[in-house]
Amino acid sequence: MEWAQRAACAHEDPELFFPLSSTGPALRQELAAKRVCLRCPVIRQCFDWAMSSGQVHGVWGGTSERERAELRRRTAFVAAHE
Repeated sequence: MEWAQRAACAHEDPELFFPLSSTGPALRQELAAKRVCLRCPVIRQCFDWAMSSGQVHGVWGGTSERERAELRRRTAFVAAHE
């Protein structure tokens, strides 16, 4: 993960990217983490890594756990119907 050294989050508190729930303060935390991602030069590499390695926790590549799970479901559905 050489790209991770160039990530905008490299100098942020890692806990920011791992909210404990998806409501209230945790939702605001998730949005704050995503704002860091939006200014990241390696957001695509991070997203690709999170998807290919099956990351199920935290904000990676500008996406939440729920968003990645939904993308995986959609991808599986499309693949099953091709």
